[in-house]
Amino acid sequence: MSDVMDFNEHLIASDYAYTAKNLDVMQMNLGKLCNLSCKHCHVEAGPKRTEIMPWSVMEACLLVFEKYKMKTIDITGGAPEMNPNFEKLLRKAAKISSHVIVRTNLVILKEEKYAHFLDLYKELKIEVVCSLPYYRPDTMNRVRGDGTFETSIEILQKLNQLGYGREEGLVLNLVYNPSGAFFAPPQETMEAEYKYHLKKDFAIDFNHLFTIINNPVGRFGAFLKRSDNYDGYLKKLEESFNPATLEGMMCRFQLSVSYDGSVYDCDFNQAIDLKITSDKTIFDLVCEDYSPRKIQFKNHCYACTAGQGSSCGGATN
Repeated sequence: MSDVMDFNEHLIASDYAYTAKNLDVMQMNLGKLCNLSCKHCHVEAGPKRTEIMPWSVMEACLLVFEKYKMKTIDITGGAPEMNPNFEKLLRKAAKISSHVIVRTNLVILKEEKYAHFLDLYKELKIEVVCSLPYYRPDTMNRVRGDGTFETSIEILQKLNQLGYGREEGLVLNLVYNPSGAFFAPPQETMEAEYKYHLKKDFAIDFNHLFTIINNPVGRFGAFLKRSDNYDGYLKKLEESFNPATLEGMMCRFQLSVSYDGSVYDCDFNQAIDLKITSDKTIFDLVCEDYSPRKIQFKNHCYACTAGQGSSCGGATN
């Protein structure tokens, strides 16, 4: 058994145990269907998953977004492009928000059925956040499968040709996840490294790199347990706990909604089905005004508060 201190002990009598006065982000997980089965995937997405967010849940999310006067719509998956209502959602979202994010694995955009989304992203000025585990093929292909690096590079070059990462209003950000049970280097260091190698080797430009600490849940958590590294990794996270990251934890500023309308404090809580304290769905929230709620914490939250901190938007401190 791990001797890690209960994460909740860090939040006793702290305002950081609650969501902020106002929420900024509506994060929508459109389902677990994906064309890839990445080794670090915390939601365990893949080609055989059947969970898909229906339009009724999407519509409720947009209603709550407007009701709560939120700023950002953050769309993720799985591969969100594979949801049959994806284009309809994007067009509706772009009408009510000036900041819509889509998180893509890039590889999906090579497929003929989904390639047109590249032009749609530009048309609607969607911020594109791309997962690129590394800037060299051997490391990335180990994580994602043979050929995924080469395809990702091809799609990044097409995004550059459309103006992404080069023109104002067409934001292209990359995400780095460590390929094993270790932490990423400082975000600024990794960003400079990525920019140098991707420009030198492939003439690719992008805006920013986000470094995300692998959370010990989902497929990565299962790997840690199989390799008898779970307790050691969690202890390493605890030993790297940085109290300065508490104020900026992403769970304080967002709603995370799953394919079936269940509501969570973050995507990682969604992965372990740890719902918000009230256990209400997005349909319930359509009828309610926002008020701060107590956040659901467990020891996996050490991953978001270790070192520089970690969130869907990268380092938090």
